[in-house]
Amino acid sequence: MICRPPARMVASVLLFLLAACTVDRLPAPAADQASHLNVLGIPNARFWIDEDTSAIEQEMALSSAREQAAAPVGGTGLNSTPVQFLALSGGADDGAFGAGLIIGWTASGQRPEFKLVTGISTGGLIAPFAFLGPAYDDQLRAVFTAVTQKDSFHNRYLTAAVTDDALADTAPLFGLISQYANQQMLDDIAREYAKGRLLLIGTTNIDLQRPVLWNMGAIAASKNPGALELFRKILLASASIPGAFPPVMIDVDVNGEHRQEMYVDGGAIAQTFLYPTSINLREVALKSGIKRERTAYIIHNGRLDPDWANTNRQFLSISARAIATMIHYSGVSDISRIYFMTQRDGVNYRLAYIEKDFPNAPHEQFDPQYMRSLFDYAYQKARDGYPWHTAPPIMRGSGLPITNQLAFASFPE
Repeated sequence: MICRPPARMVASVLLFLLAACTVDRLPAPAADQASHLNVLGIPNARFWIDEDTSAIEQEMALSSAREQAAAPVGGTGLNSTPVQFLALSGGADDGAFGAGLIIGWTASGQRPEFKLVTGISTGGLIAPFAFLGPAYDDQLRAVFTAVTQKDSFHNRYLTAAVTDDALADTAPLFGLISQYANQQMLDDIAREYAKGRLLLIGTTNIDLQRPVLWNMGAIAASKNPGALELFRKILLASASIPGAFPPVMIDVDVNGEHRQEMYVDGGAIAQTFLYPTSINLREVALKSGIKRERTAYIIHNGRLDPDWANTNRQFLSISARAIATMIHYSGVSDISRIYFMTQRDGVNYRLAYIEKDFPNAPHEQFDPQYMRSLFDYAYQKARDGYPWHTAPPIMRGSGLPITNQLAFASFPE
């Protein structure tokens, strides 16, 4: 006879093993302390947009003042100058789409300079290159066409699921980030920040379950000796998929005591962001007296059509499929939310995504052949004049008039 231990005993042993294998860290700051802490003493290094948007609103106002100060003497001012925003989504190796589109956009001769660039996850890795313009196209191309899986992460043993903080080691990715995010890039971003341009990267503070937007231009312009290391850590954190990749620990000081904040992929909260929905740019323009045409370009590094699969009737297969489905529809929700927001604020909406004309073939993660094919697909489309969508597909196919659809713009945040 085979004697099996009771299920409760097995569960207790597993919980004990999990607790015993916790990776050491310094304590996290208390919840009521976090939003008052300055990383590296830089007061506007980050914004907690779920609680109070006054800080980022002030930063936006100051950016307009810097832009005005940097304008040519005798010019017509900001009112006659159109302004463009760029939002880059997550998408792992599908970031090759955004990279190819941006470089093809350069080749078309139609690529604008962006007042605001935002990024999450793989979009966060693209964002600094997109922000700095065509001079950084060759570097962006190399990152998304010459990188393999071994350049991004090393798989750990399966026991890492209970003995470590992730299934893979992202030391190679941090090395890649450090190669390109160097002092020259930091100086160039600081220069553009002084002209009134903004670069924001989204991460998730997993201790607090809160989104954090990092003001990369302010960090670069701070001249703090630790700014470059912080810049690199933020890019790594934005792309650190929870469970798959290790979290990124950022040291802070609380009343003279060292603490650590834990950050993971910004995609844990949103796949794409533009600016907080509580900020109404139409009202801001009326108050400031600055009236200018605004256009938001959203690059969704992924498909919007469902990805069929014959899911195995197993715990891991079902769980993975459910998570992939949640991520997919989180991205759909984000581009719809941004659409409603831009319609409210009088901002032109332009959307790009991987469409059905690109083969949806199975591939290994960070497969160089797949990434190069996707890069070339997007490059050619953009070089020939990308056919930007003026509404998400869900709006175009809903059968509702746009005026009725806008009623949903006031749904709870």
